[in-house]
Amino acid sequence: MKIVDVKATVVGTPWRELTFIELVADNGLRGLGEARMLNKTDTLLACVNELSRRYVIGSDPFDVERLAWRFAWEEYGRAGEVTQTALATIDLACHDLVAQQLGVPIYQLLGGEFRSRVPAYANGWYQGEREPDSIAAKAAQVIARGYRALKIDPFGAATAELPAVQLRLACDILAAVRDTVGPDVDLMVEMHGRFTAASAARVAKAIEPYAPAWIEEPVPPSDMVGLRQLRAATSVPIATGERVHTVAEFRELLEHGLVDIVQADLTHIGGFTGLRKLAGWAAAYNVLIAPHNVCGPVGTMANLHLAAATPNYKVLEHFNDFADPWVAGLVSAAPTVDAADGHFAIPTAPGLGIRLDHEACARYPRTNAHFNLVRDGWERRNPAVSAQV
Repeated sequence: MKIVDVKATVVGTPWRELTFIELVADNGLRGLGEARMLNKTDTLLACVNELSRRYVIGSDPFDVERLAWRFAWEEYGRAGEVTQTALATIDLACHDLVAQQLGVPIYQLLGGEFRSRVPAYANGWYQGEREPDSIAAKAAQVIARGYRALKIDPFGAATAELPAVQLRLACDILAAVRDTVGPDVDLMVEMHGRFTAASAARVAKAIEPYAPAWIEEPVPPSDMVGLRQLRAATSVPIATGERVHTVAEFRELLEHGLVDIVQADLTHIGGFTGLRKLAGWAAAYNVLIAPHNVCGPVGTMANLHLAAATPNYKVLEHFNDFADPWVAGLVSAAPTVDAADGHFAIPTAPGLGIRLDHEACARYPRTNAHFNLVRDGWERRNPAVSAQV
């Protein structure tokens, strides 16, 4: 089997663009991958196009290790977000082709079935006013949908520091959510790398009464010194890694015990080939993984295959029940969260188990959305706030 063509499809929403990559094989099979590239879709498409001409067309989709090696070594540059995302979309699609050719679901290639159901947590649900009662009402809807975990960034457009009045508001929001969902629901607190170490420590102490399951990306991903300071200042579990794009860059985080939950993104760290290696390395340090996932149905389905075969996989992030729920219609059989217990069932069809509906995709053209997390009102995820370019 050889890859003879690479096709890209971009679907637009008010706050994100979803890039789908299909690899066409000489036997007629199509392998599917996806990534949500924050604010740089054109750059991603250019990278996929250039590197596909160089390394993908004419290659055997079984040779995923060689493909990843070529993207890293033959390009003679430091692998970063764009290259690793391009590689991920192609790696996912290669695995889809291989598993279809063999007539098995992808997770059978990754180690087989370790679990049959995958817990989910909700994100994208707190669209609207940054006000405790309003957000608590939305949290109630999440729980009614069956989720037993949810995540929120209650800090507005903060950068570096958080004024006292804003910290009180954030605490009031978390208190209202906790009162609504009860003590047994996991509440993850997203910080989006907003704070200095001192500010993050102050915030972590203030929110401890609401029993956060973790604080996420409390300082910028490059601030290892700050993360060390925060680790010494709080007992709240620390989750990070969505903006770390190579396995080697996790070395300091793991070796120095700076992370409790690894959040590398399957679609930004080279796909299954990259994240499987990281999961194994994390397991050696007795650390769980909870991959960042802002994808539509294809990236979510890929995560389910990884979760099915990975012992130290904790929980899967899911936006698509609350932010742009129509994206489920872009594919033949979108993954869904069971309202009875807040879990996904693992897929069983060969390959990824879904196909792209090109007619449905064509109904949602590119929006060129600019998602700006330091703009007031970003959490509304609407065109009035997501600046158009």
